[in-house]
Amino acid sequence: MERATQNTDSGGGGGSNSSSRSSSRATSAGSSPSCSLAGRGVAGRSAAAGLGGGGSRSSPGSVAASPSGGGGRRREPALEGVLSKYTNLLQGWQNRYFVLDFEAGLLQYFVNEQSKHQKPRGVLSLSGAIVSLSDEAPHMLVVYSASGEMYKLRAADAKERQFWVTQLRSCAKYHMETSSKMMNQVEDQQRSLVHAIEALPGSGPLTALDQDLLLLKATSAATLSCLGECLTLLQQSVRQVGPPSHKPGASETILGWHGPMSHSTDQLKNGTLGSLPSASANITWAILPNSAEEEHSSQLEPEPNSGPELVLSEEEQSDNEDKEETELGTMEDQRSVILHLISQLKLGMDLTKVLLPTFILEKRSLLEMYADFMAHPDLLLAITAGATPEERVISFVEYYLTAFHEGRKGTLAKKPYNPIIGETFHCSWEVPKDRVKSKWTSPNSPNSCHEHPVADDPSKSYKLRFVAEQVSHHPPISCFYCECKEKRLCINSHVWTKSKFMGMSVGVSMIGEGVLRLLDHGEDYVFTLPSAYARSILTVPWVELGGKVNISCAKTGYSATVTFHTKPFYGGKVHRVTAEVKHNPTNTIVCKAHGEWNGTLEFTYSNGETKVIDTTTLPVYPKKLRPLEKQGPMESRNLWQEVTHYLRLGDMDAATEQKRRLEEKQRMEERKREALRTPWRPKYFIPEGDGWVYFNPLWKTH
Repeated sequence: MERATQNTDSGGGGGSNSSSRSSSRATSAGSSPSCSLAGRGVAGRSAAAGLGGGGSRSSPGSVAASPSGGGGRRREPALEGVLSKYTNLLQGWQNRYFVLDFEAGLLQYFVNEQSKHQKPRGVLSLSGAIVSLSDEAPHMLVVYSASGEMYKLRAADAKERQFWVTQLRSCAKYHMETSSKMMNQVEDQQRSLVHAIEALPGSGPLTALDQDLLLLKATSAATLSCLGECLTLLQQSVRQVGPPSHKPGASETILGWHGPMSHSTDQLKNGTLGSLPSASANITWAILPNSAEEEHSSQLEPEPNSGPELVLSEEEQSDNEDKEETELGTMEDQRSVILHLISQLKLGMDLTKVLLPTFILEKRSLLEMYADFMAHPDLLLAITAGATPEERVISFVEYYLTAFHEGRKGTLAKKPYNPIIGETFHCSWEVPKDRVKSKWTSPNSPNSCHEHPVADDPSKSYKLRFVAEQVSHHPPISCFYCECKEKRLCINSHVWTKSKFMGMSVGVSMIGEGVLRLLDHGEDYVFTLPSAYARSILTVPWVELGGKVNISCAKTGYSATVTFHTKPFYGGKVHRVTAEVKHNPTNTIVCKAHGEWNGTLEFTYSNGETKVIDTTTLPVYPKKLRPLEKQGPMESRNLWQEVTHYLRLGDMDAATEQKRRLEEKQRMEERKREALRTPWRPKYFIPEGDGWVYFNPLWKTH
């Protein structure tokens, strides 16, 4: 925190309520019509305001300020002088001496002019920065750096403020254009490198498939792609010329950059791997639950009864299937496969067109993964026990934040099977009634996650039913619906997964929304989902969530913003999440939360109370589902049982072969439907507006 310090060179006060005072001197001559302040009387105004040493002066030897003048470089600072800087609520505005270094692209500030040869109090990089006017205070401007840091500044008057804004924007634009030119040069060099490697013979002491050369191709392409993405983000920020709050939503934050692309990309789109050895040709891989792969371009015909199927409760049994998954560990055994693929991808490339390896598959369908988000149904049902809208929205946020640990299996870097159109998944949970209580009346007991709560008497438990279906292939849309008739609660959701290659990682946007309906209260809570990222795909892969999601209830006026923080490039914690619940009509924050979505979460309420939830110790309620012999051919576990069997045995070749047979059958059924011109009709969900809804939802039957 910066101390309140008297600005000795200006004679102006440094108190928290001081008015804006600025004395700027341009030290570069002839740069632009506004480069000199003397002709506009700024020196006189500054002196009258009590700022000693005011006015402007120019250095004859300086180079022009304009990026196009004097070779576009500066050897001296472009501008320096006194501005008021907002420090904090306690100390308010304080006079500081600012120096704009045009050549370095830096805005620095010091306590006063005498200290400008010492270490600056603060430095802001202007490359990609946004400089905007503000009416928050008189003659105020705001500088937003690309790193997220912000300076709130005030000048002596409107003209001087505009002069600073013009110079700062000019500096930011110049360094952005310089970065673009450098990127073009690097792109040309990387393209030449790739062409040189690909021109090598297919046999001999040094070939195009040499592992060191493959690594060189992959890392150079990934590095260039990441740099290109950063540049794109900066350019978009500059074009907005507004505060960072105007950024796109979480589901749209995976950006593409059309950088260099290998000649082999078309081979990937066609499902072939060209020069790879034949033993590696039949591989299917993706990092996360992304959109359906090319091998799913055709679908299986559903069972003859195409209408909704009634799942009887007496047929369901507690799930005792082994759900343990092993970490991938290092990728040394599959390194050549991964390297070859990465070297042929470009940033932003849609992975739906790419066939990648079976060894990274998780032994469950994406539809079942959505069911696993309900692993703590007691917290979900407890939402209805809230006595007020505030209690209910907070309870929903608590449930939402605790759902991802079990749903995503922690940070396991594997992906579920991509569902086939027409695939379904059914299950239910029985929740003892004595475990469903409002958080305001009885805290959750710290049960071990290995404990599986089961109701001995069905009459003393609530039944929560779940059904999911893959309703579309292009785009790949999954729908799920769950309801508890006794609590008059239901959730309807549709999600479109969209994956992108991002250099050394893969990003998956979860596009769509869900709605939690509390029928007894007439409240609908609309929510979205975060993006997911698989990092370090060449070494030891791991998964994190990222992006901002929203929860809102139009009837009550309550909303919540949940931010999943990705790990910073340098240092920082992983898997961080923060949340804020607000009553919008009164602009009152009623709850805040922070912690790790796969660890400990701390909630602070408006009455000063706090609560800590450890997601790793919450009781996991087992799903109940029918045994395989009673499941239909399009139900997830029955459909994928052979692939799951061989994955469990560790026989990747057999798992790949079973997956290939499944895919071939899909293609046959797709061709049949095309020949008969028969449109696909889902069993359980119908299109409504921009989304999908369950055919017989609780709100229509009760």
